[in-house]
Amino acid sequence: MDTKSIMIVGVGGQGSLLASRIIGNALLSQGFDVKVSEVHGMSQRGGSVVTYVKYGDKVYSPVIEKGEADIIVSFELLEAARWVSYLKKDGHLITSTQTLDPMPVITGAAEYPENITEKLKKSGIDVIAADALSVAEQAGNAKASNVVLIGLLASKMPFEESVWKSAVKECVPEKFLELNLKAFDLGKNL
Repeated sequence: MDTKSIMIVGVGGQGSLLASRIIGNALLSQGFDVKVSEVHGMSQRGGSVVTYVKYGDKVYSPVIEKGEADIIVSFELLEAARWVSYLKKDGHLITSTQTLDPMPVITGAAEYPENITEKLKKSGIDVIAADALSVAEQAGNAKASNVVLIGLLASKMPFEESVWKSAVKECVPEKFLELNLKAFDLGKNL
């Protein structure tokens, strides 16, 4: 199998590192060689967080170059726009419609771009946009929006639902398991 690449992008505190562990666990359980690399920007201050996940028969490096990602999972709209150049021509962009103002917007030095999803779609990108935050709230906690997006990702990958649920069980603490399994189900069924 050729090497496949998934990028997870977001802002510090959105749960992208847990998402990468769930994805990595699911892929390992299917017998793939998996490499995960976490790139922390100013994550503790609300900055960009990027995680690379590569898998296949043999993976030599976790780094994903521009135009190489089969799938980008974005936890925030502006991050989707920021990293879209890493997506392959026939790739999928899965994004939450959540918006978080970066520092230039907070200080008034810039405005948050409008119509990001529409602009990405007009440029020919396969965009799957969902209000993951609201869906996570339906599951019981807005913090589970990362697992809602994992559910959406699972719908684009050729693995049984049980593979993903086992990965969630392996990576999520017991006291949050029911909430996260519900978030996964809601995301997968969007």
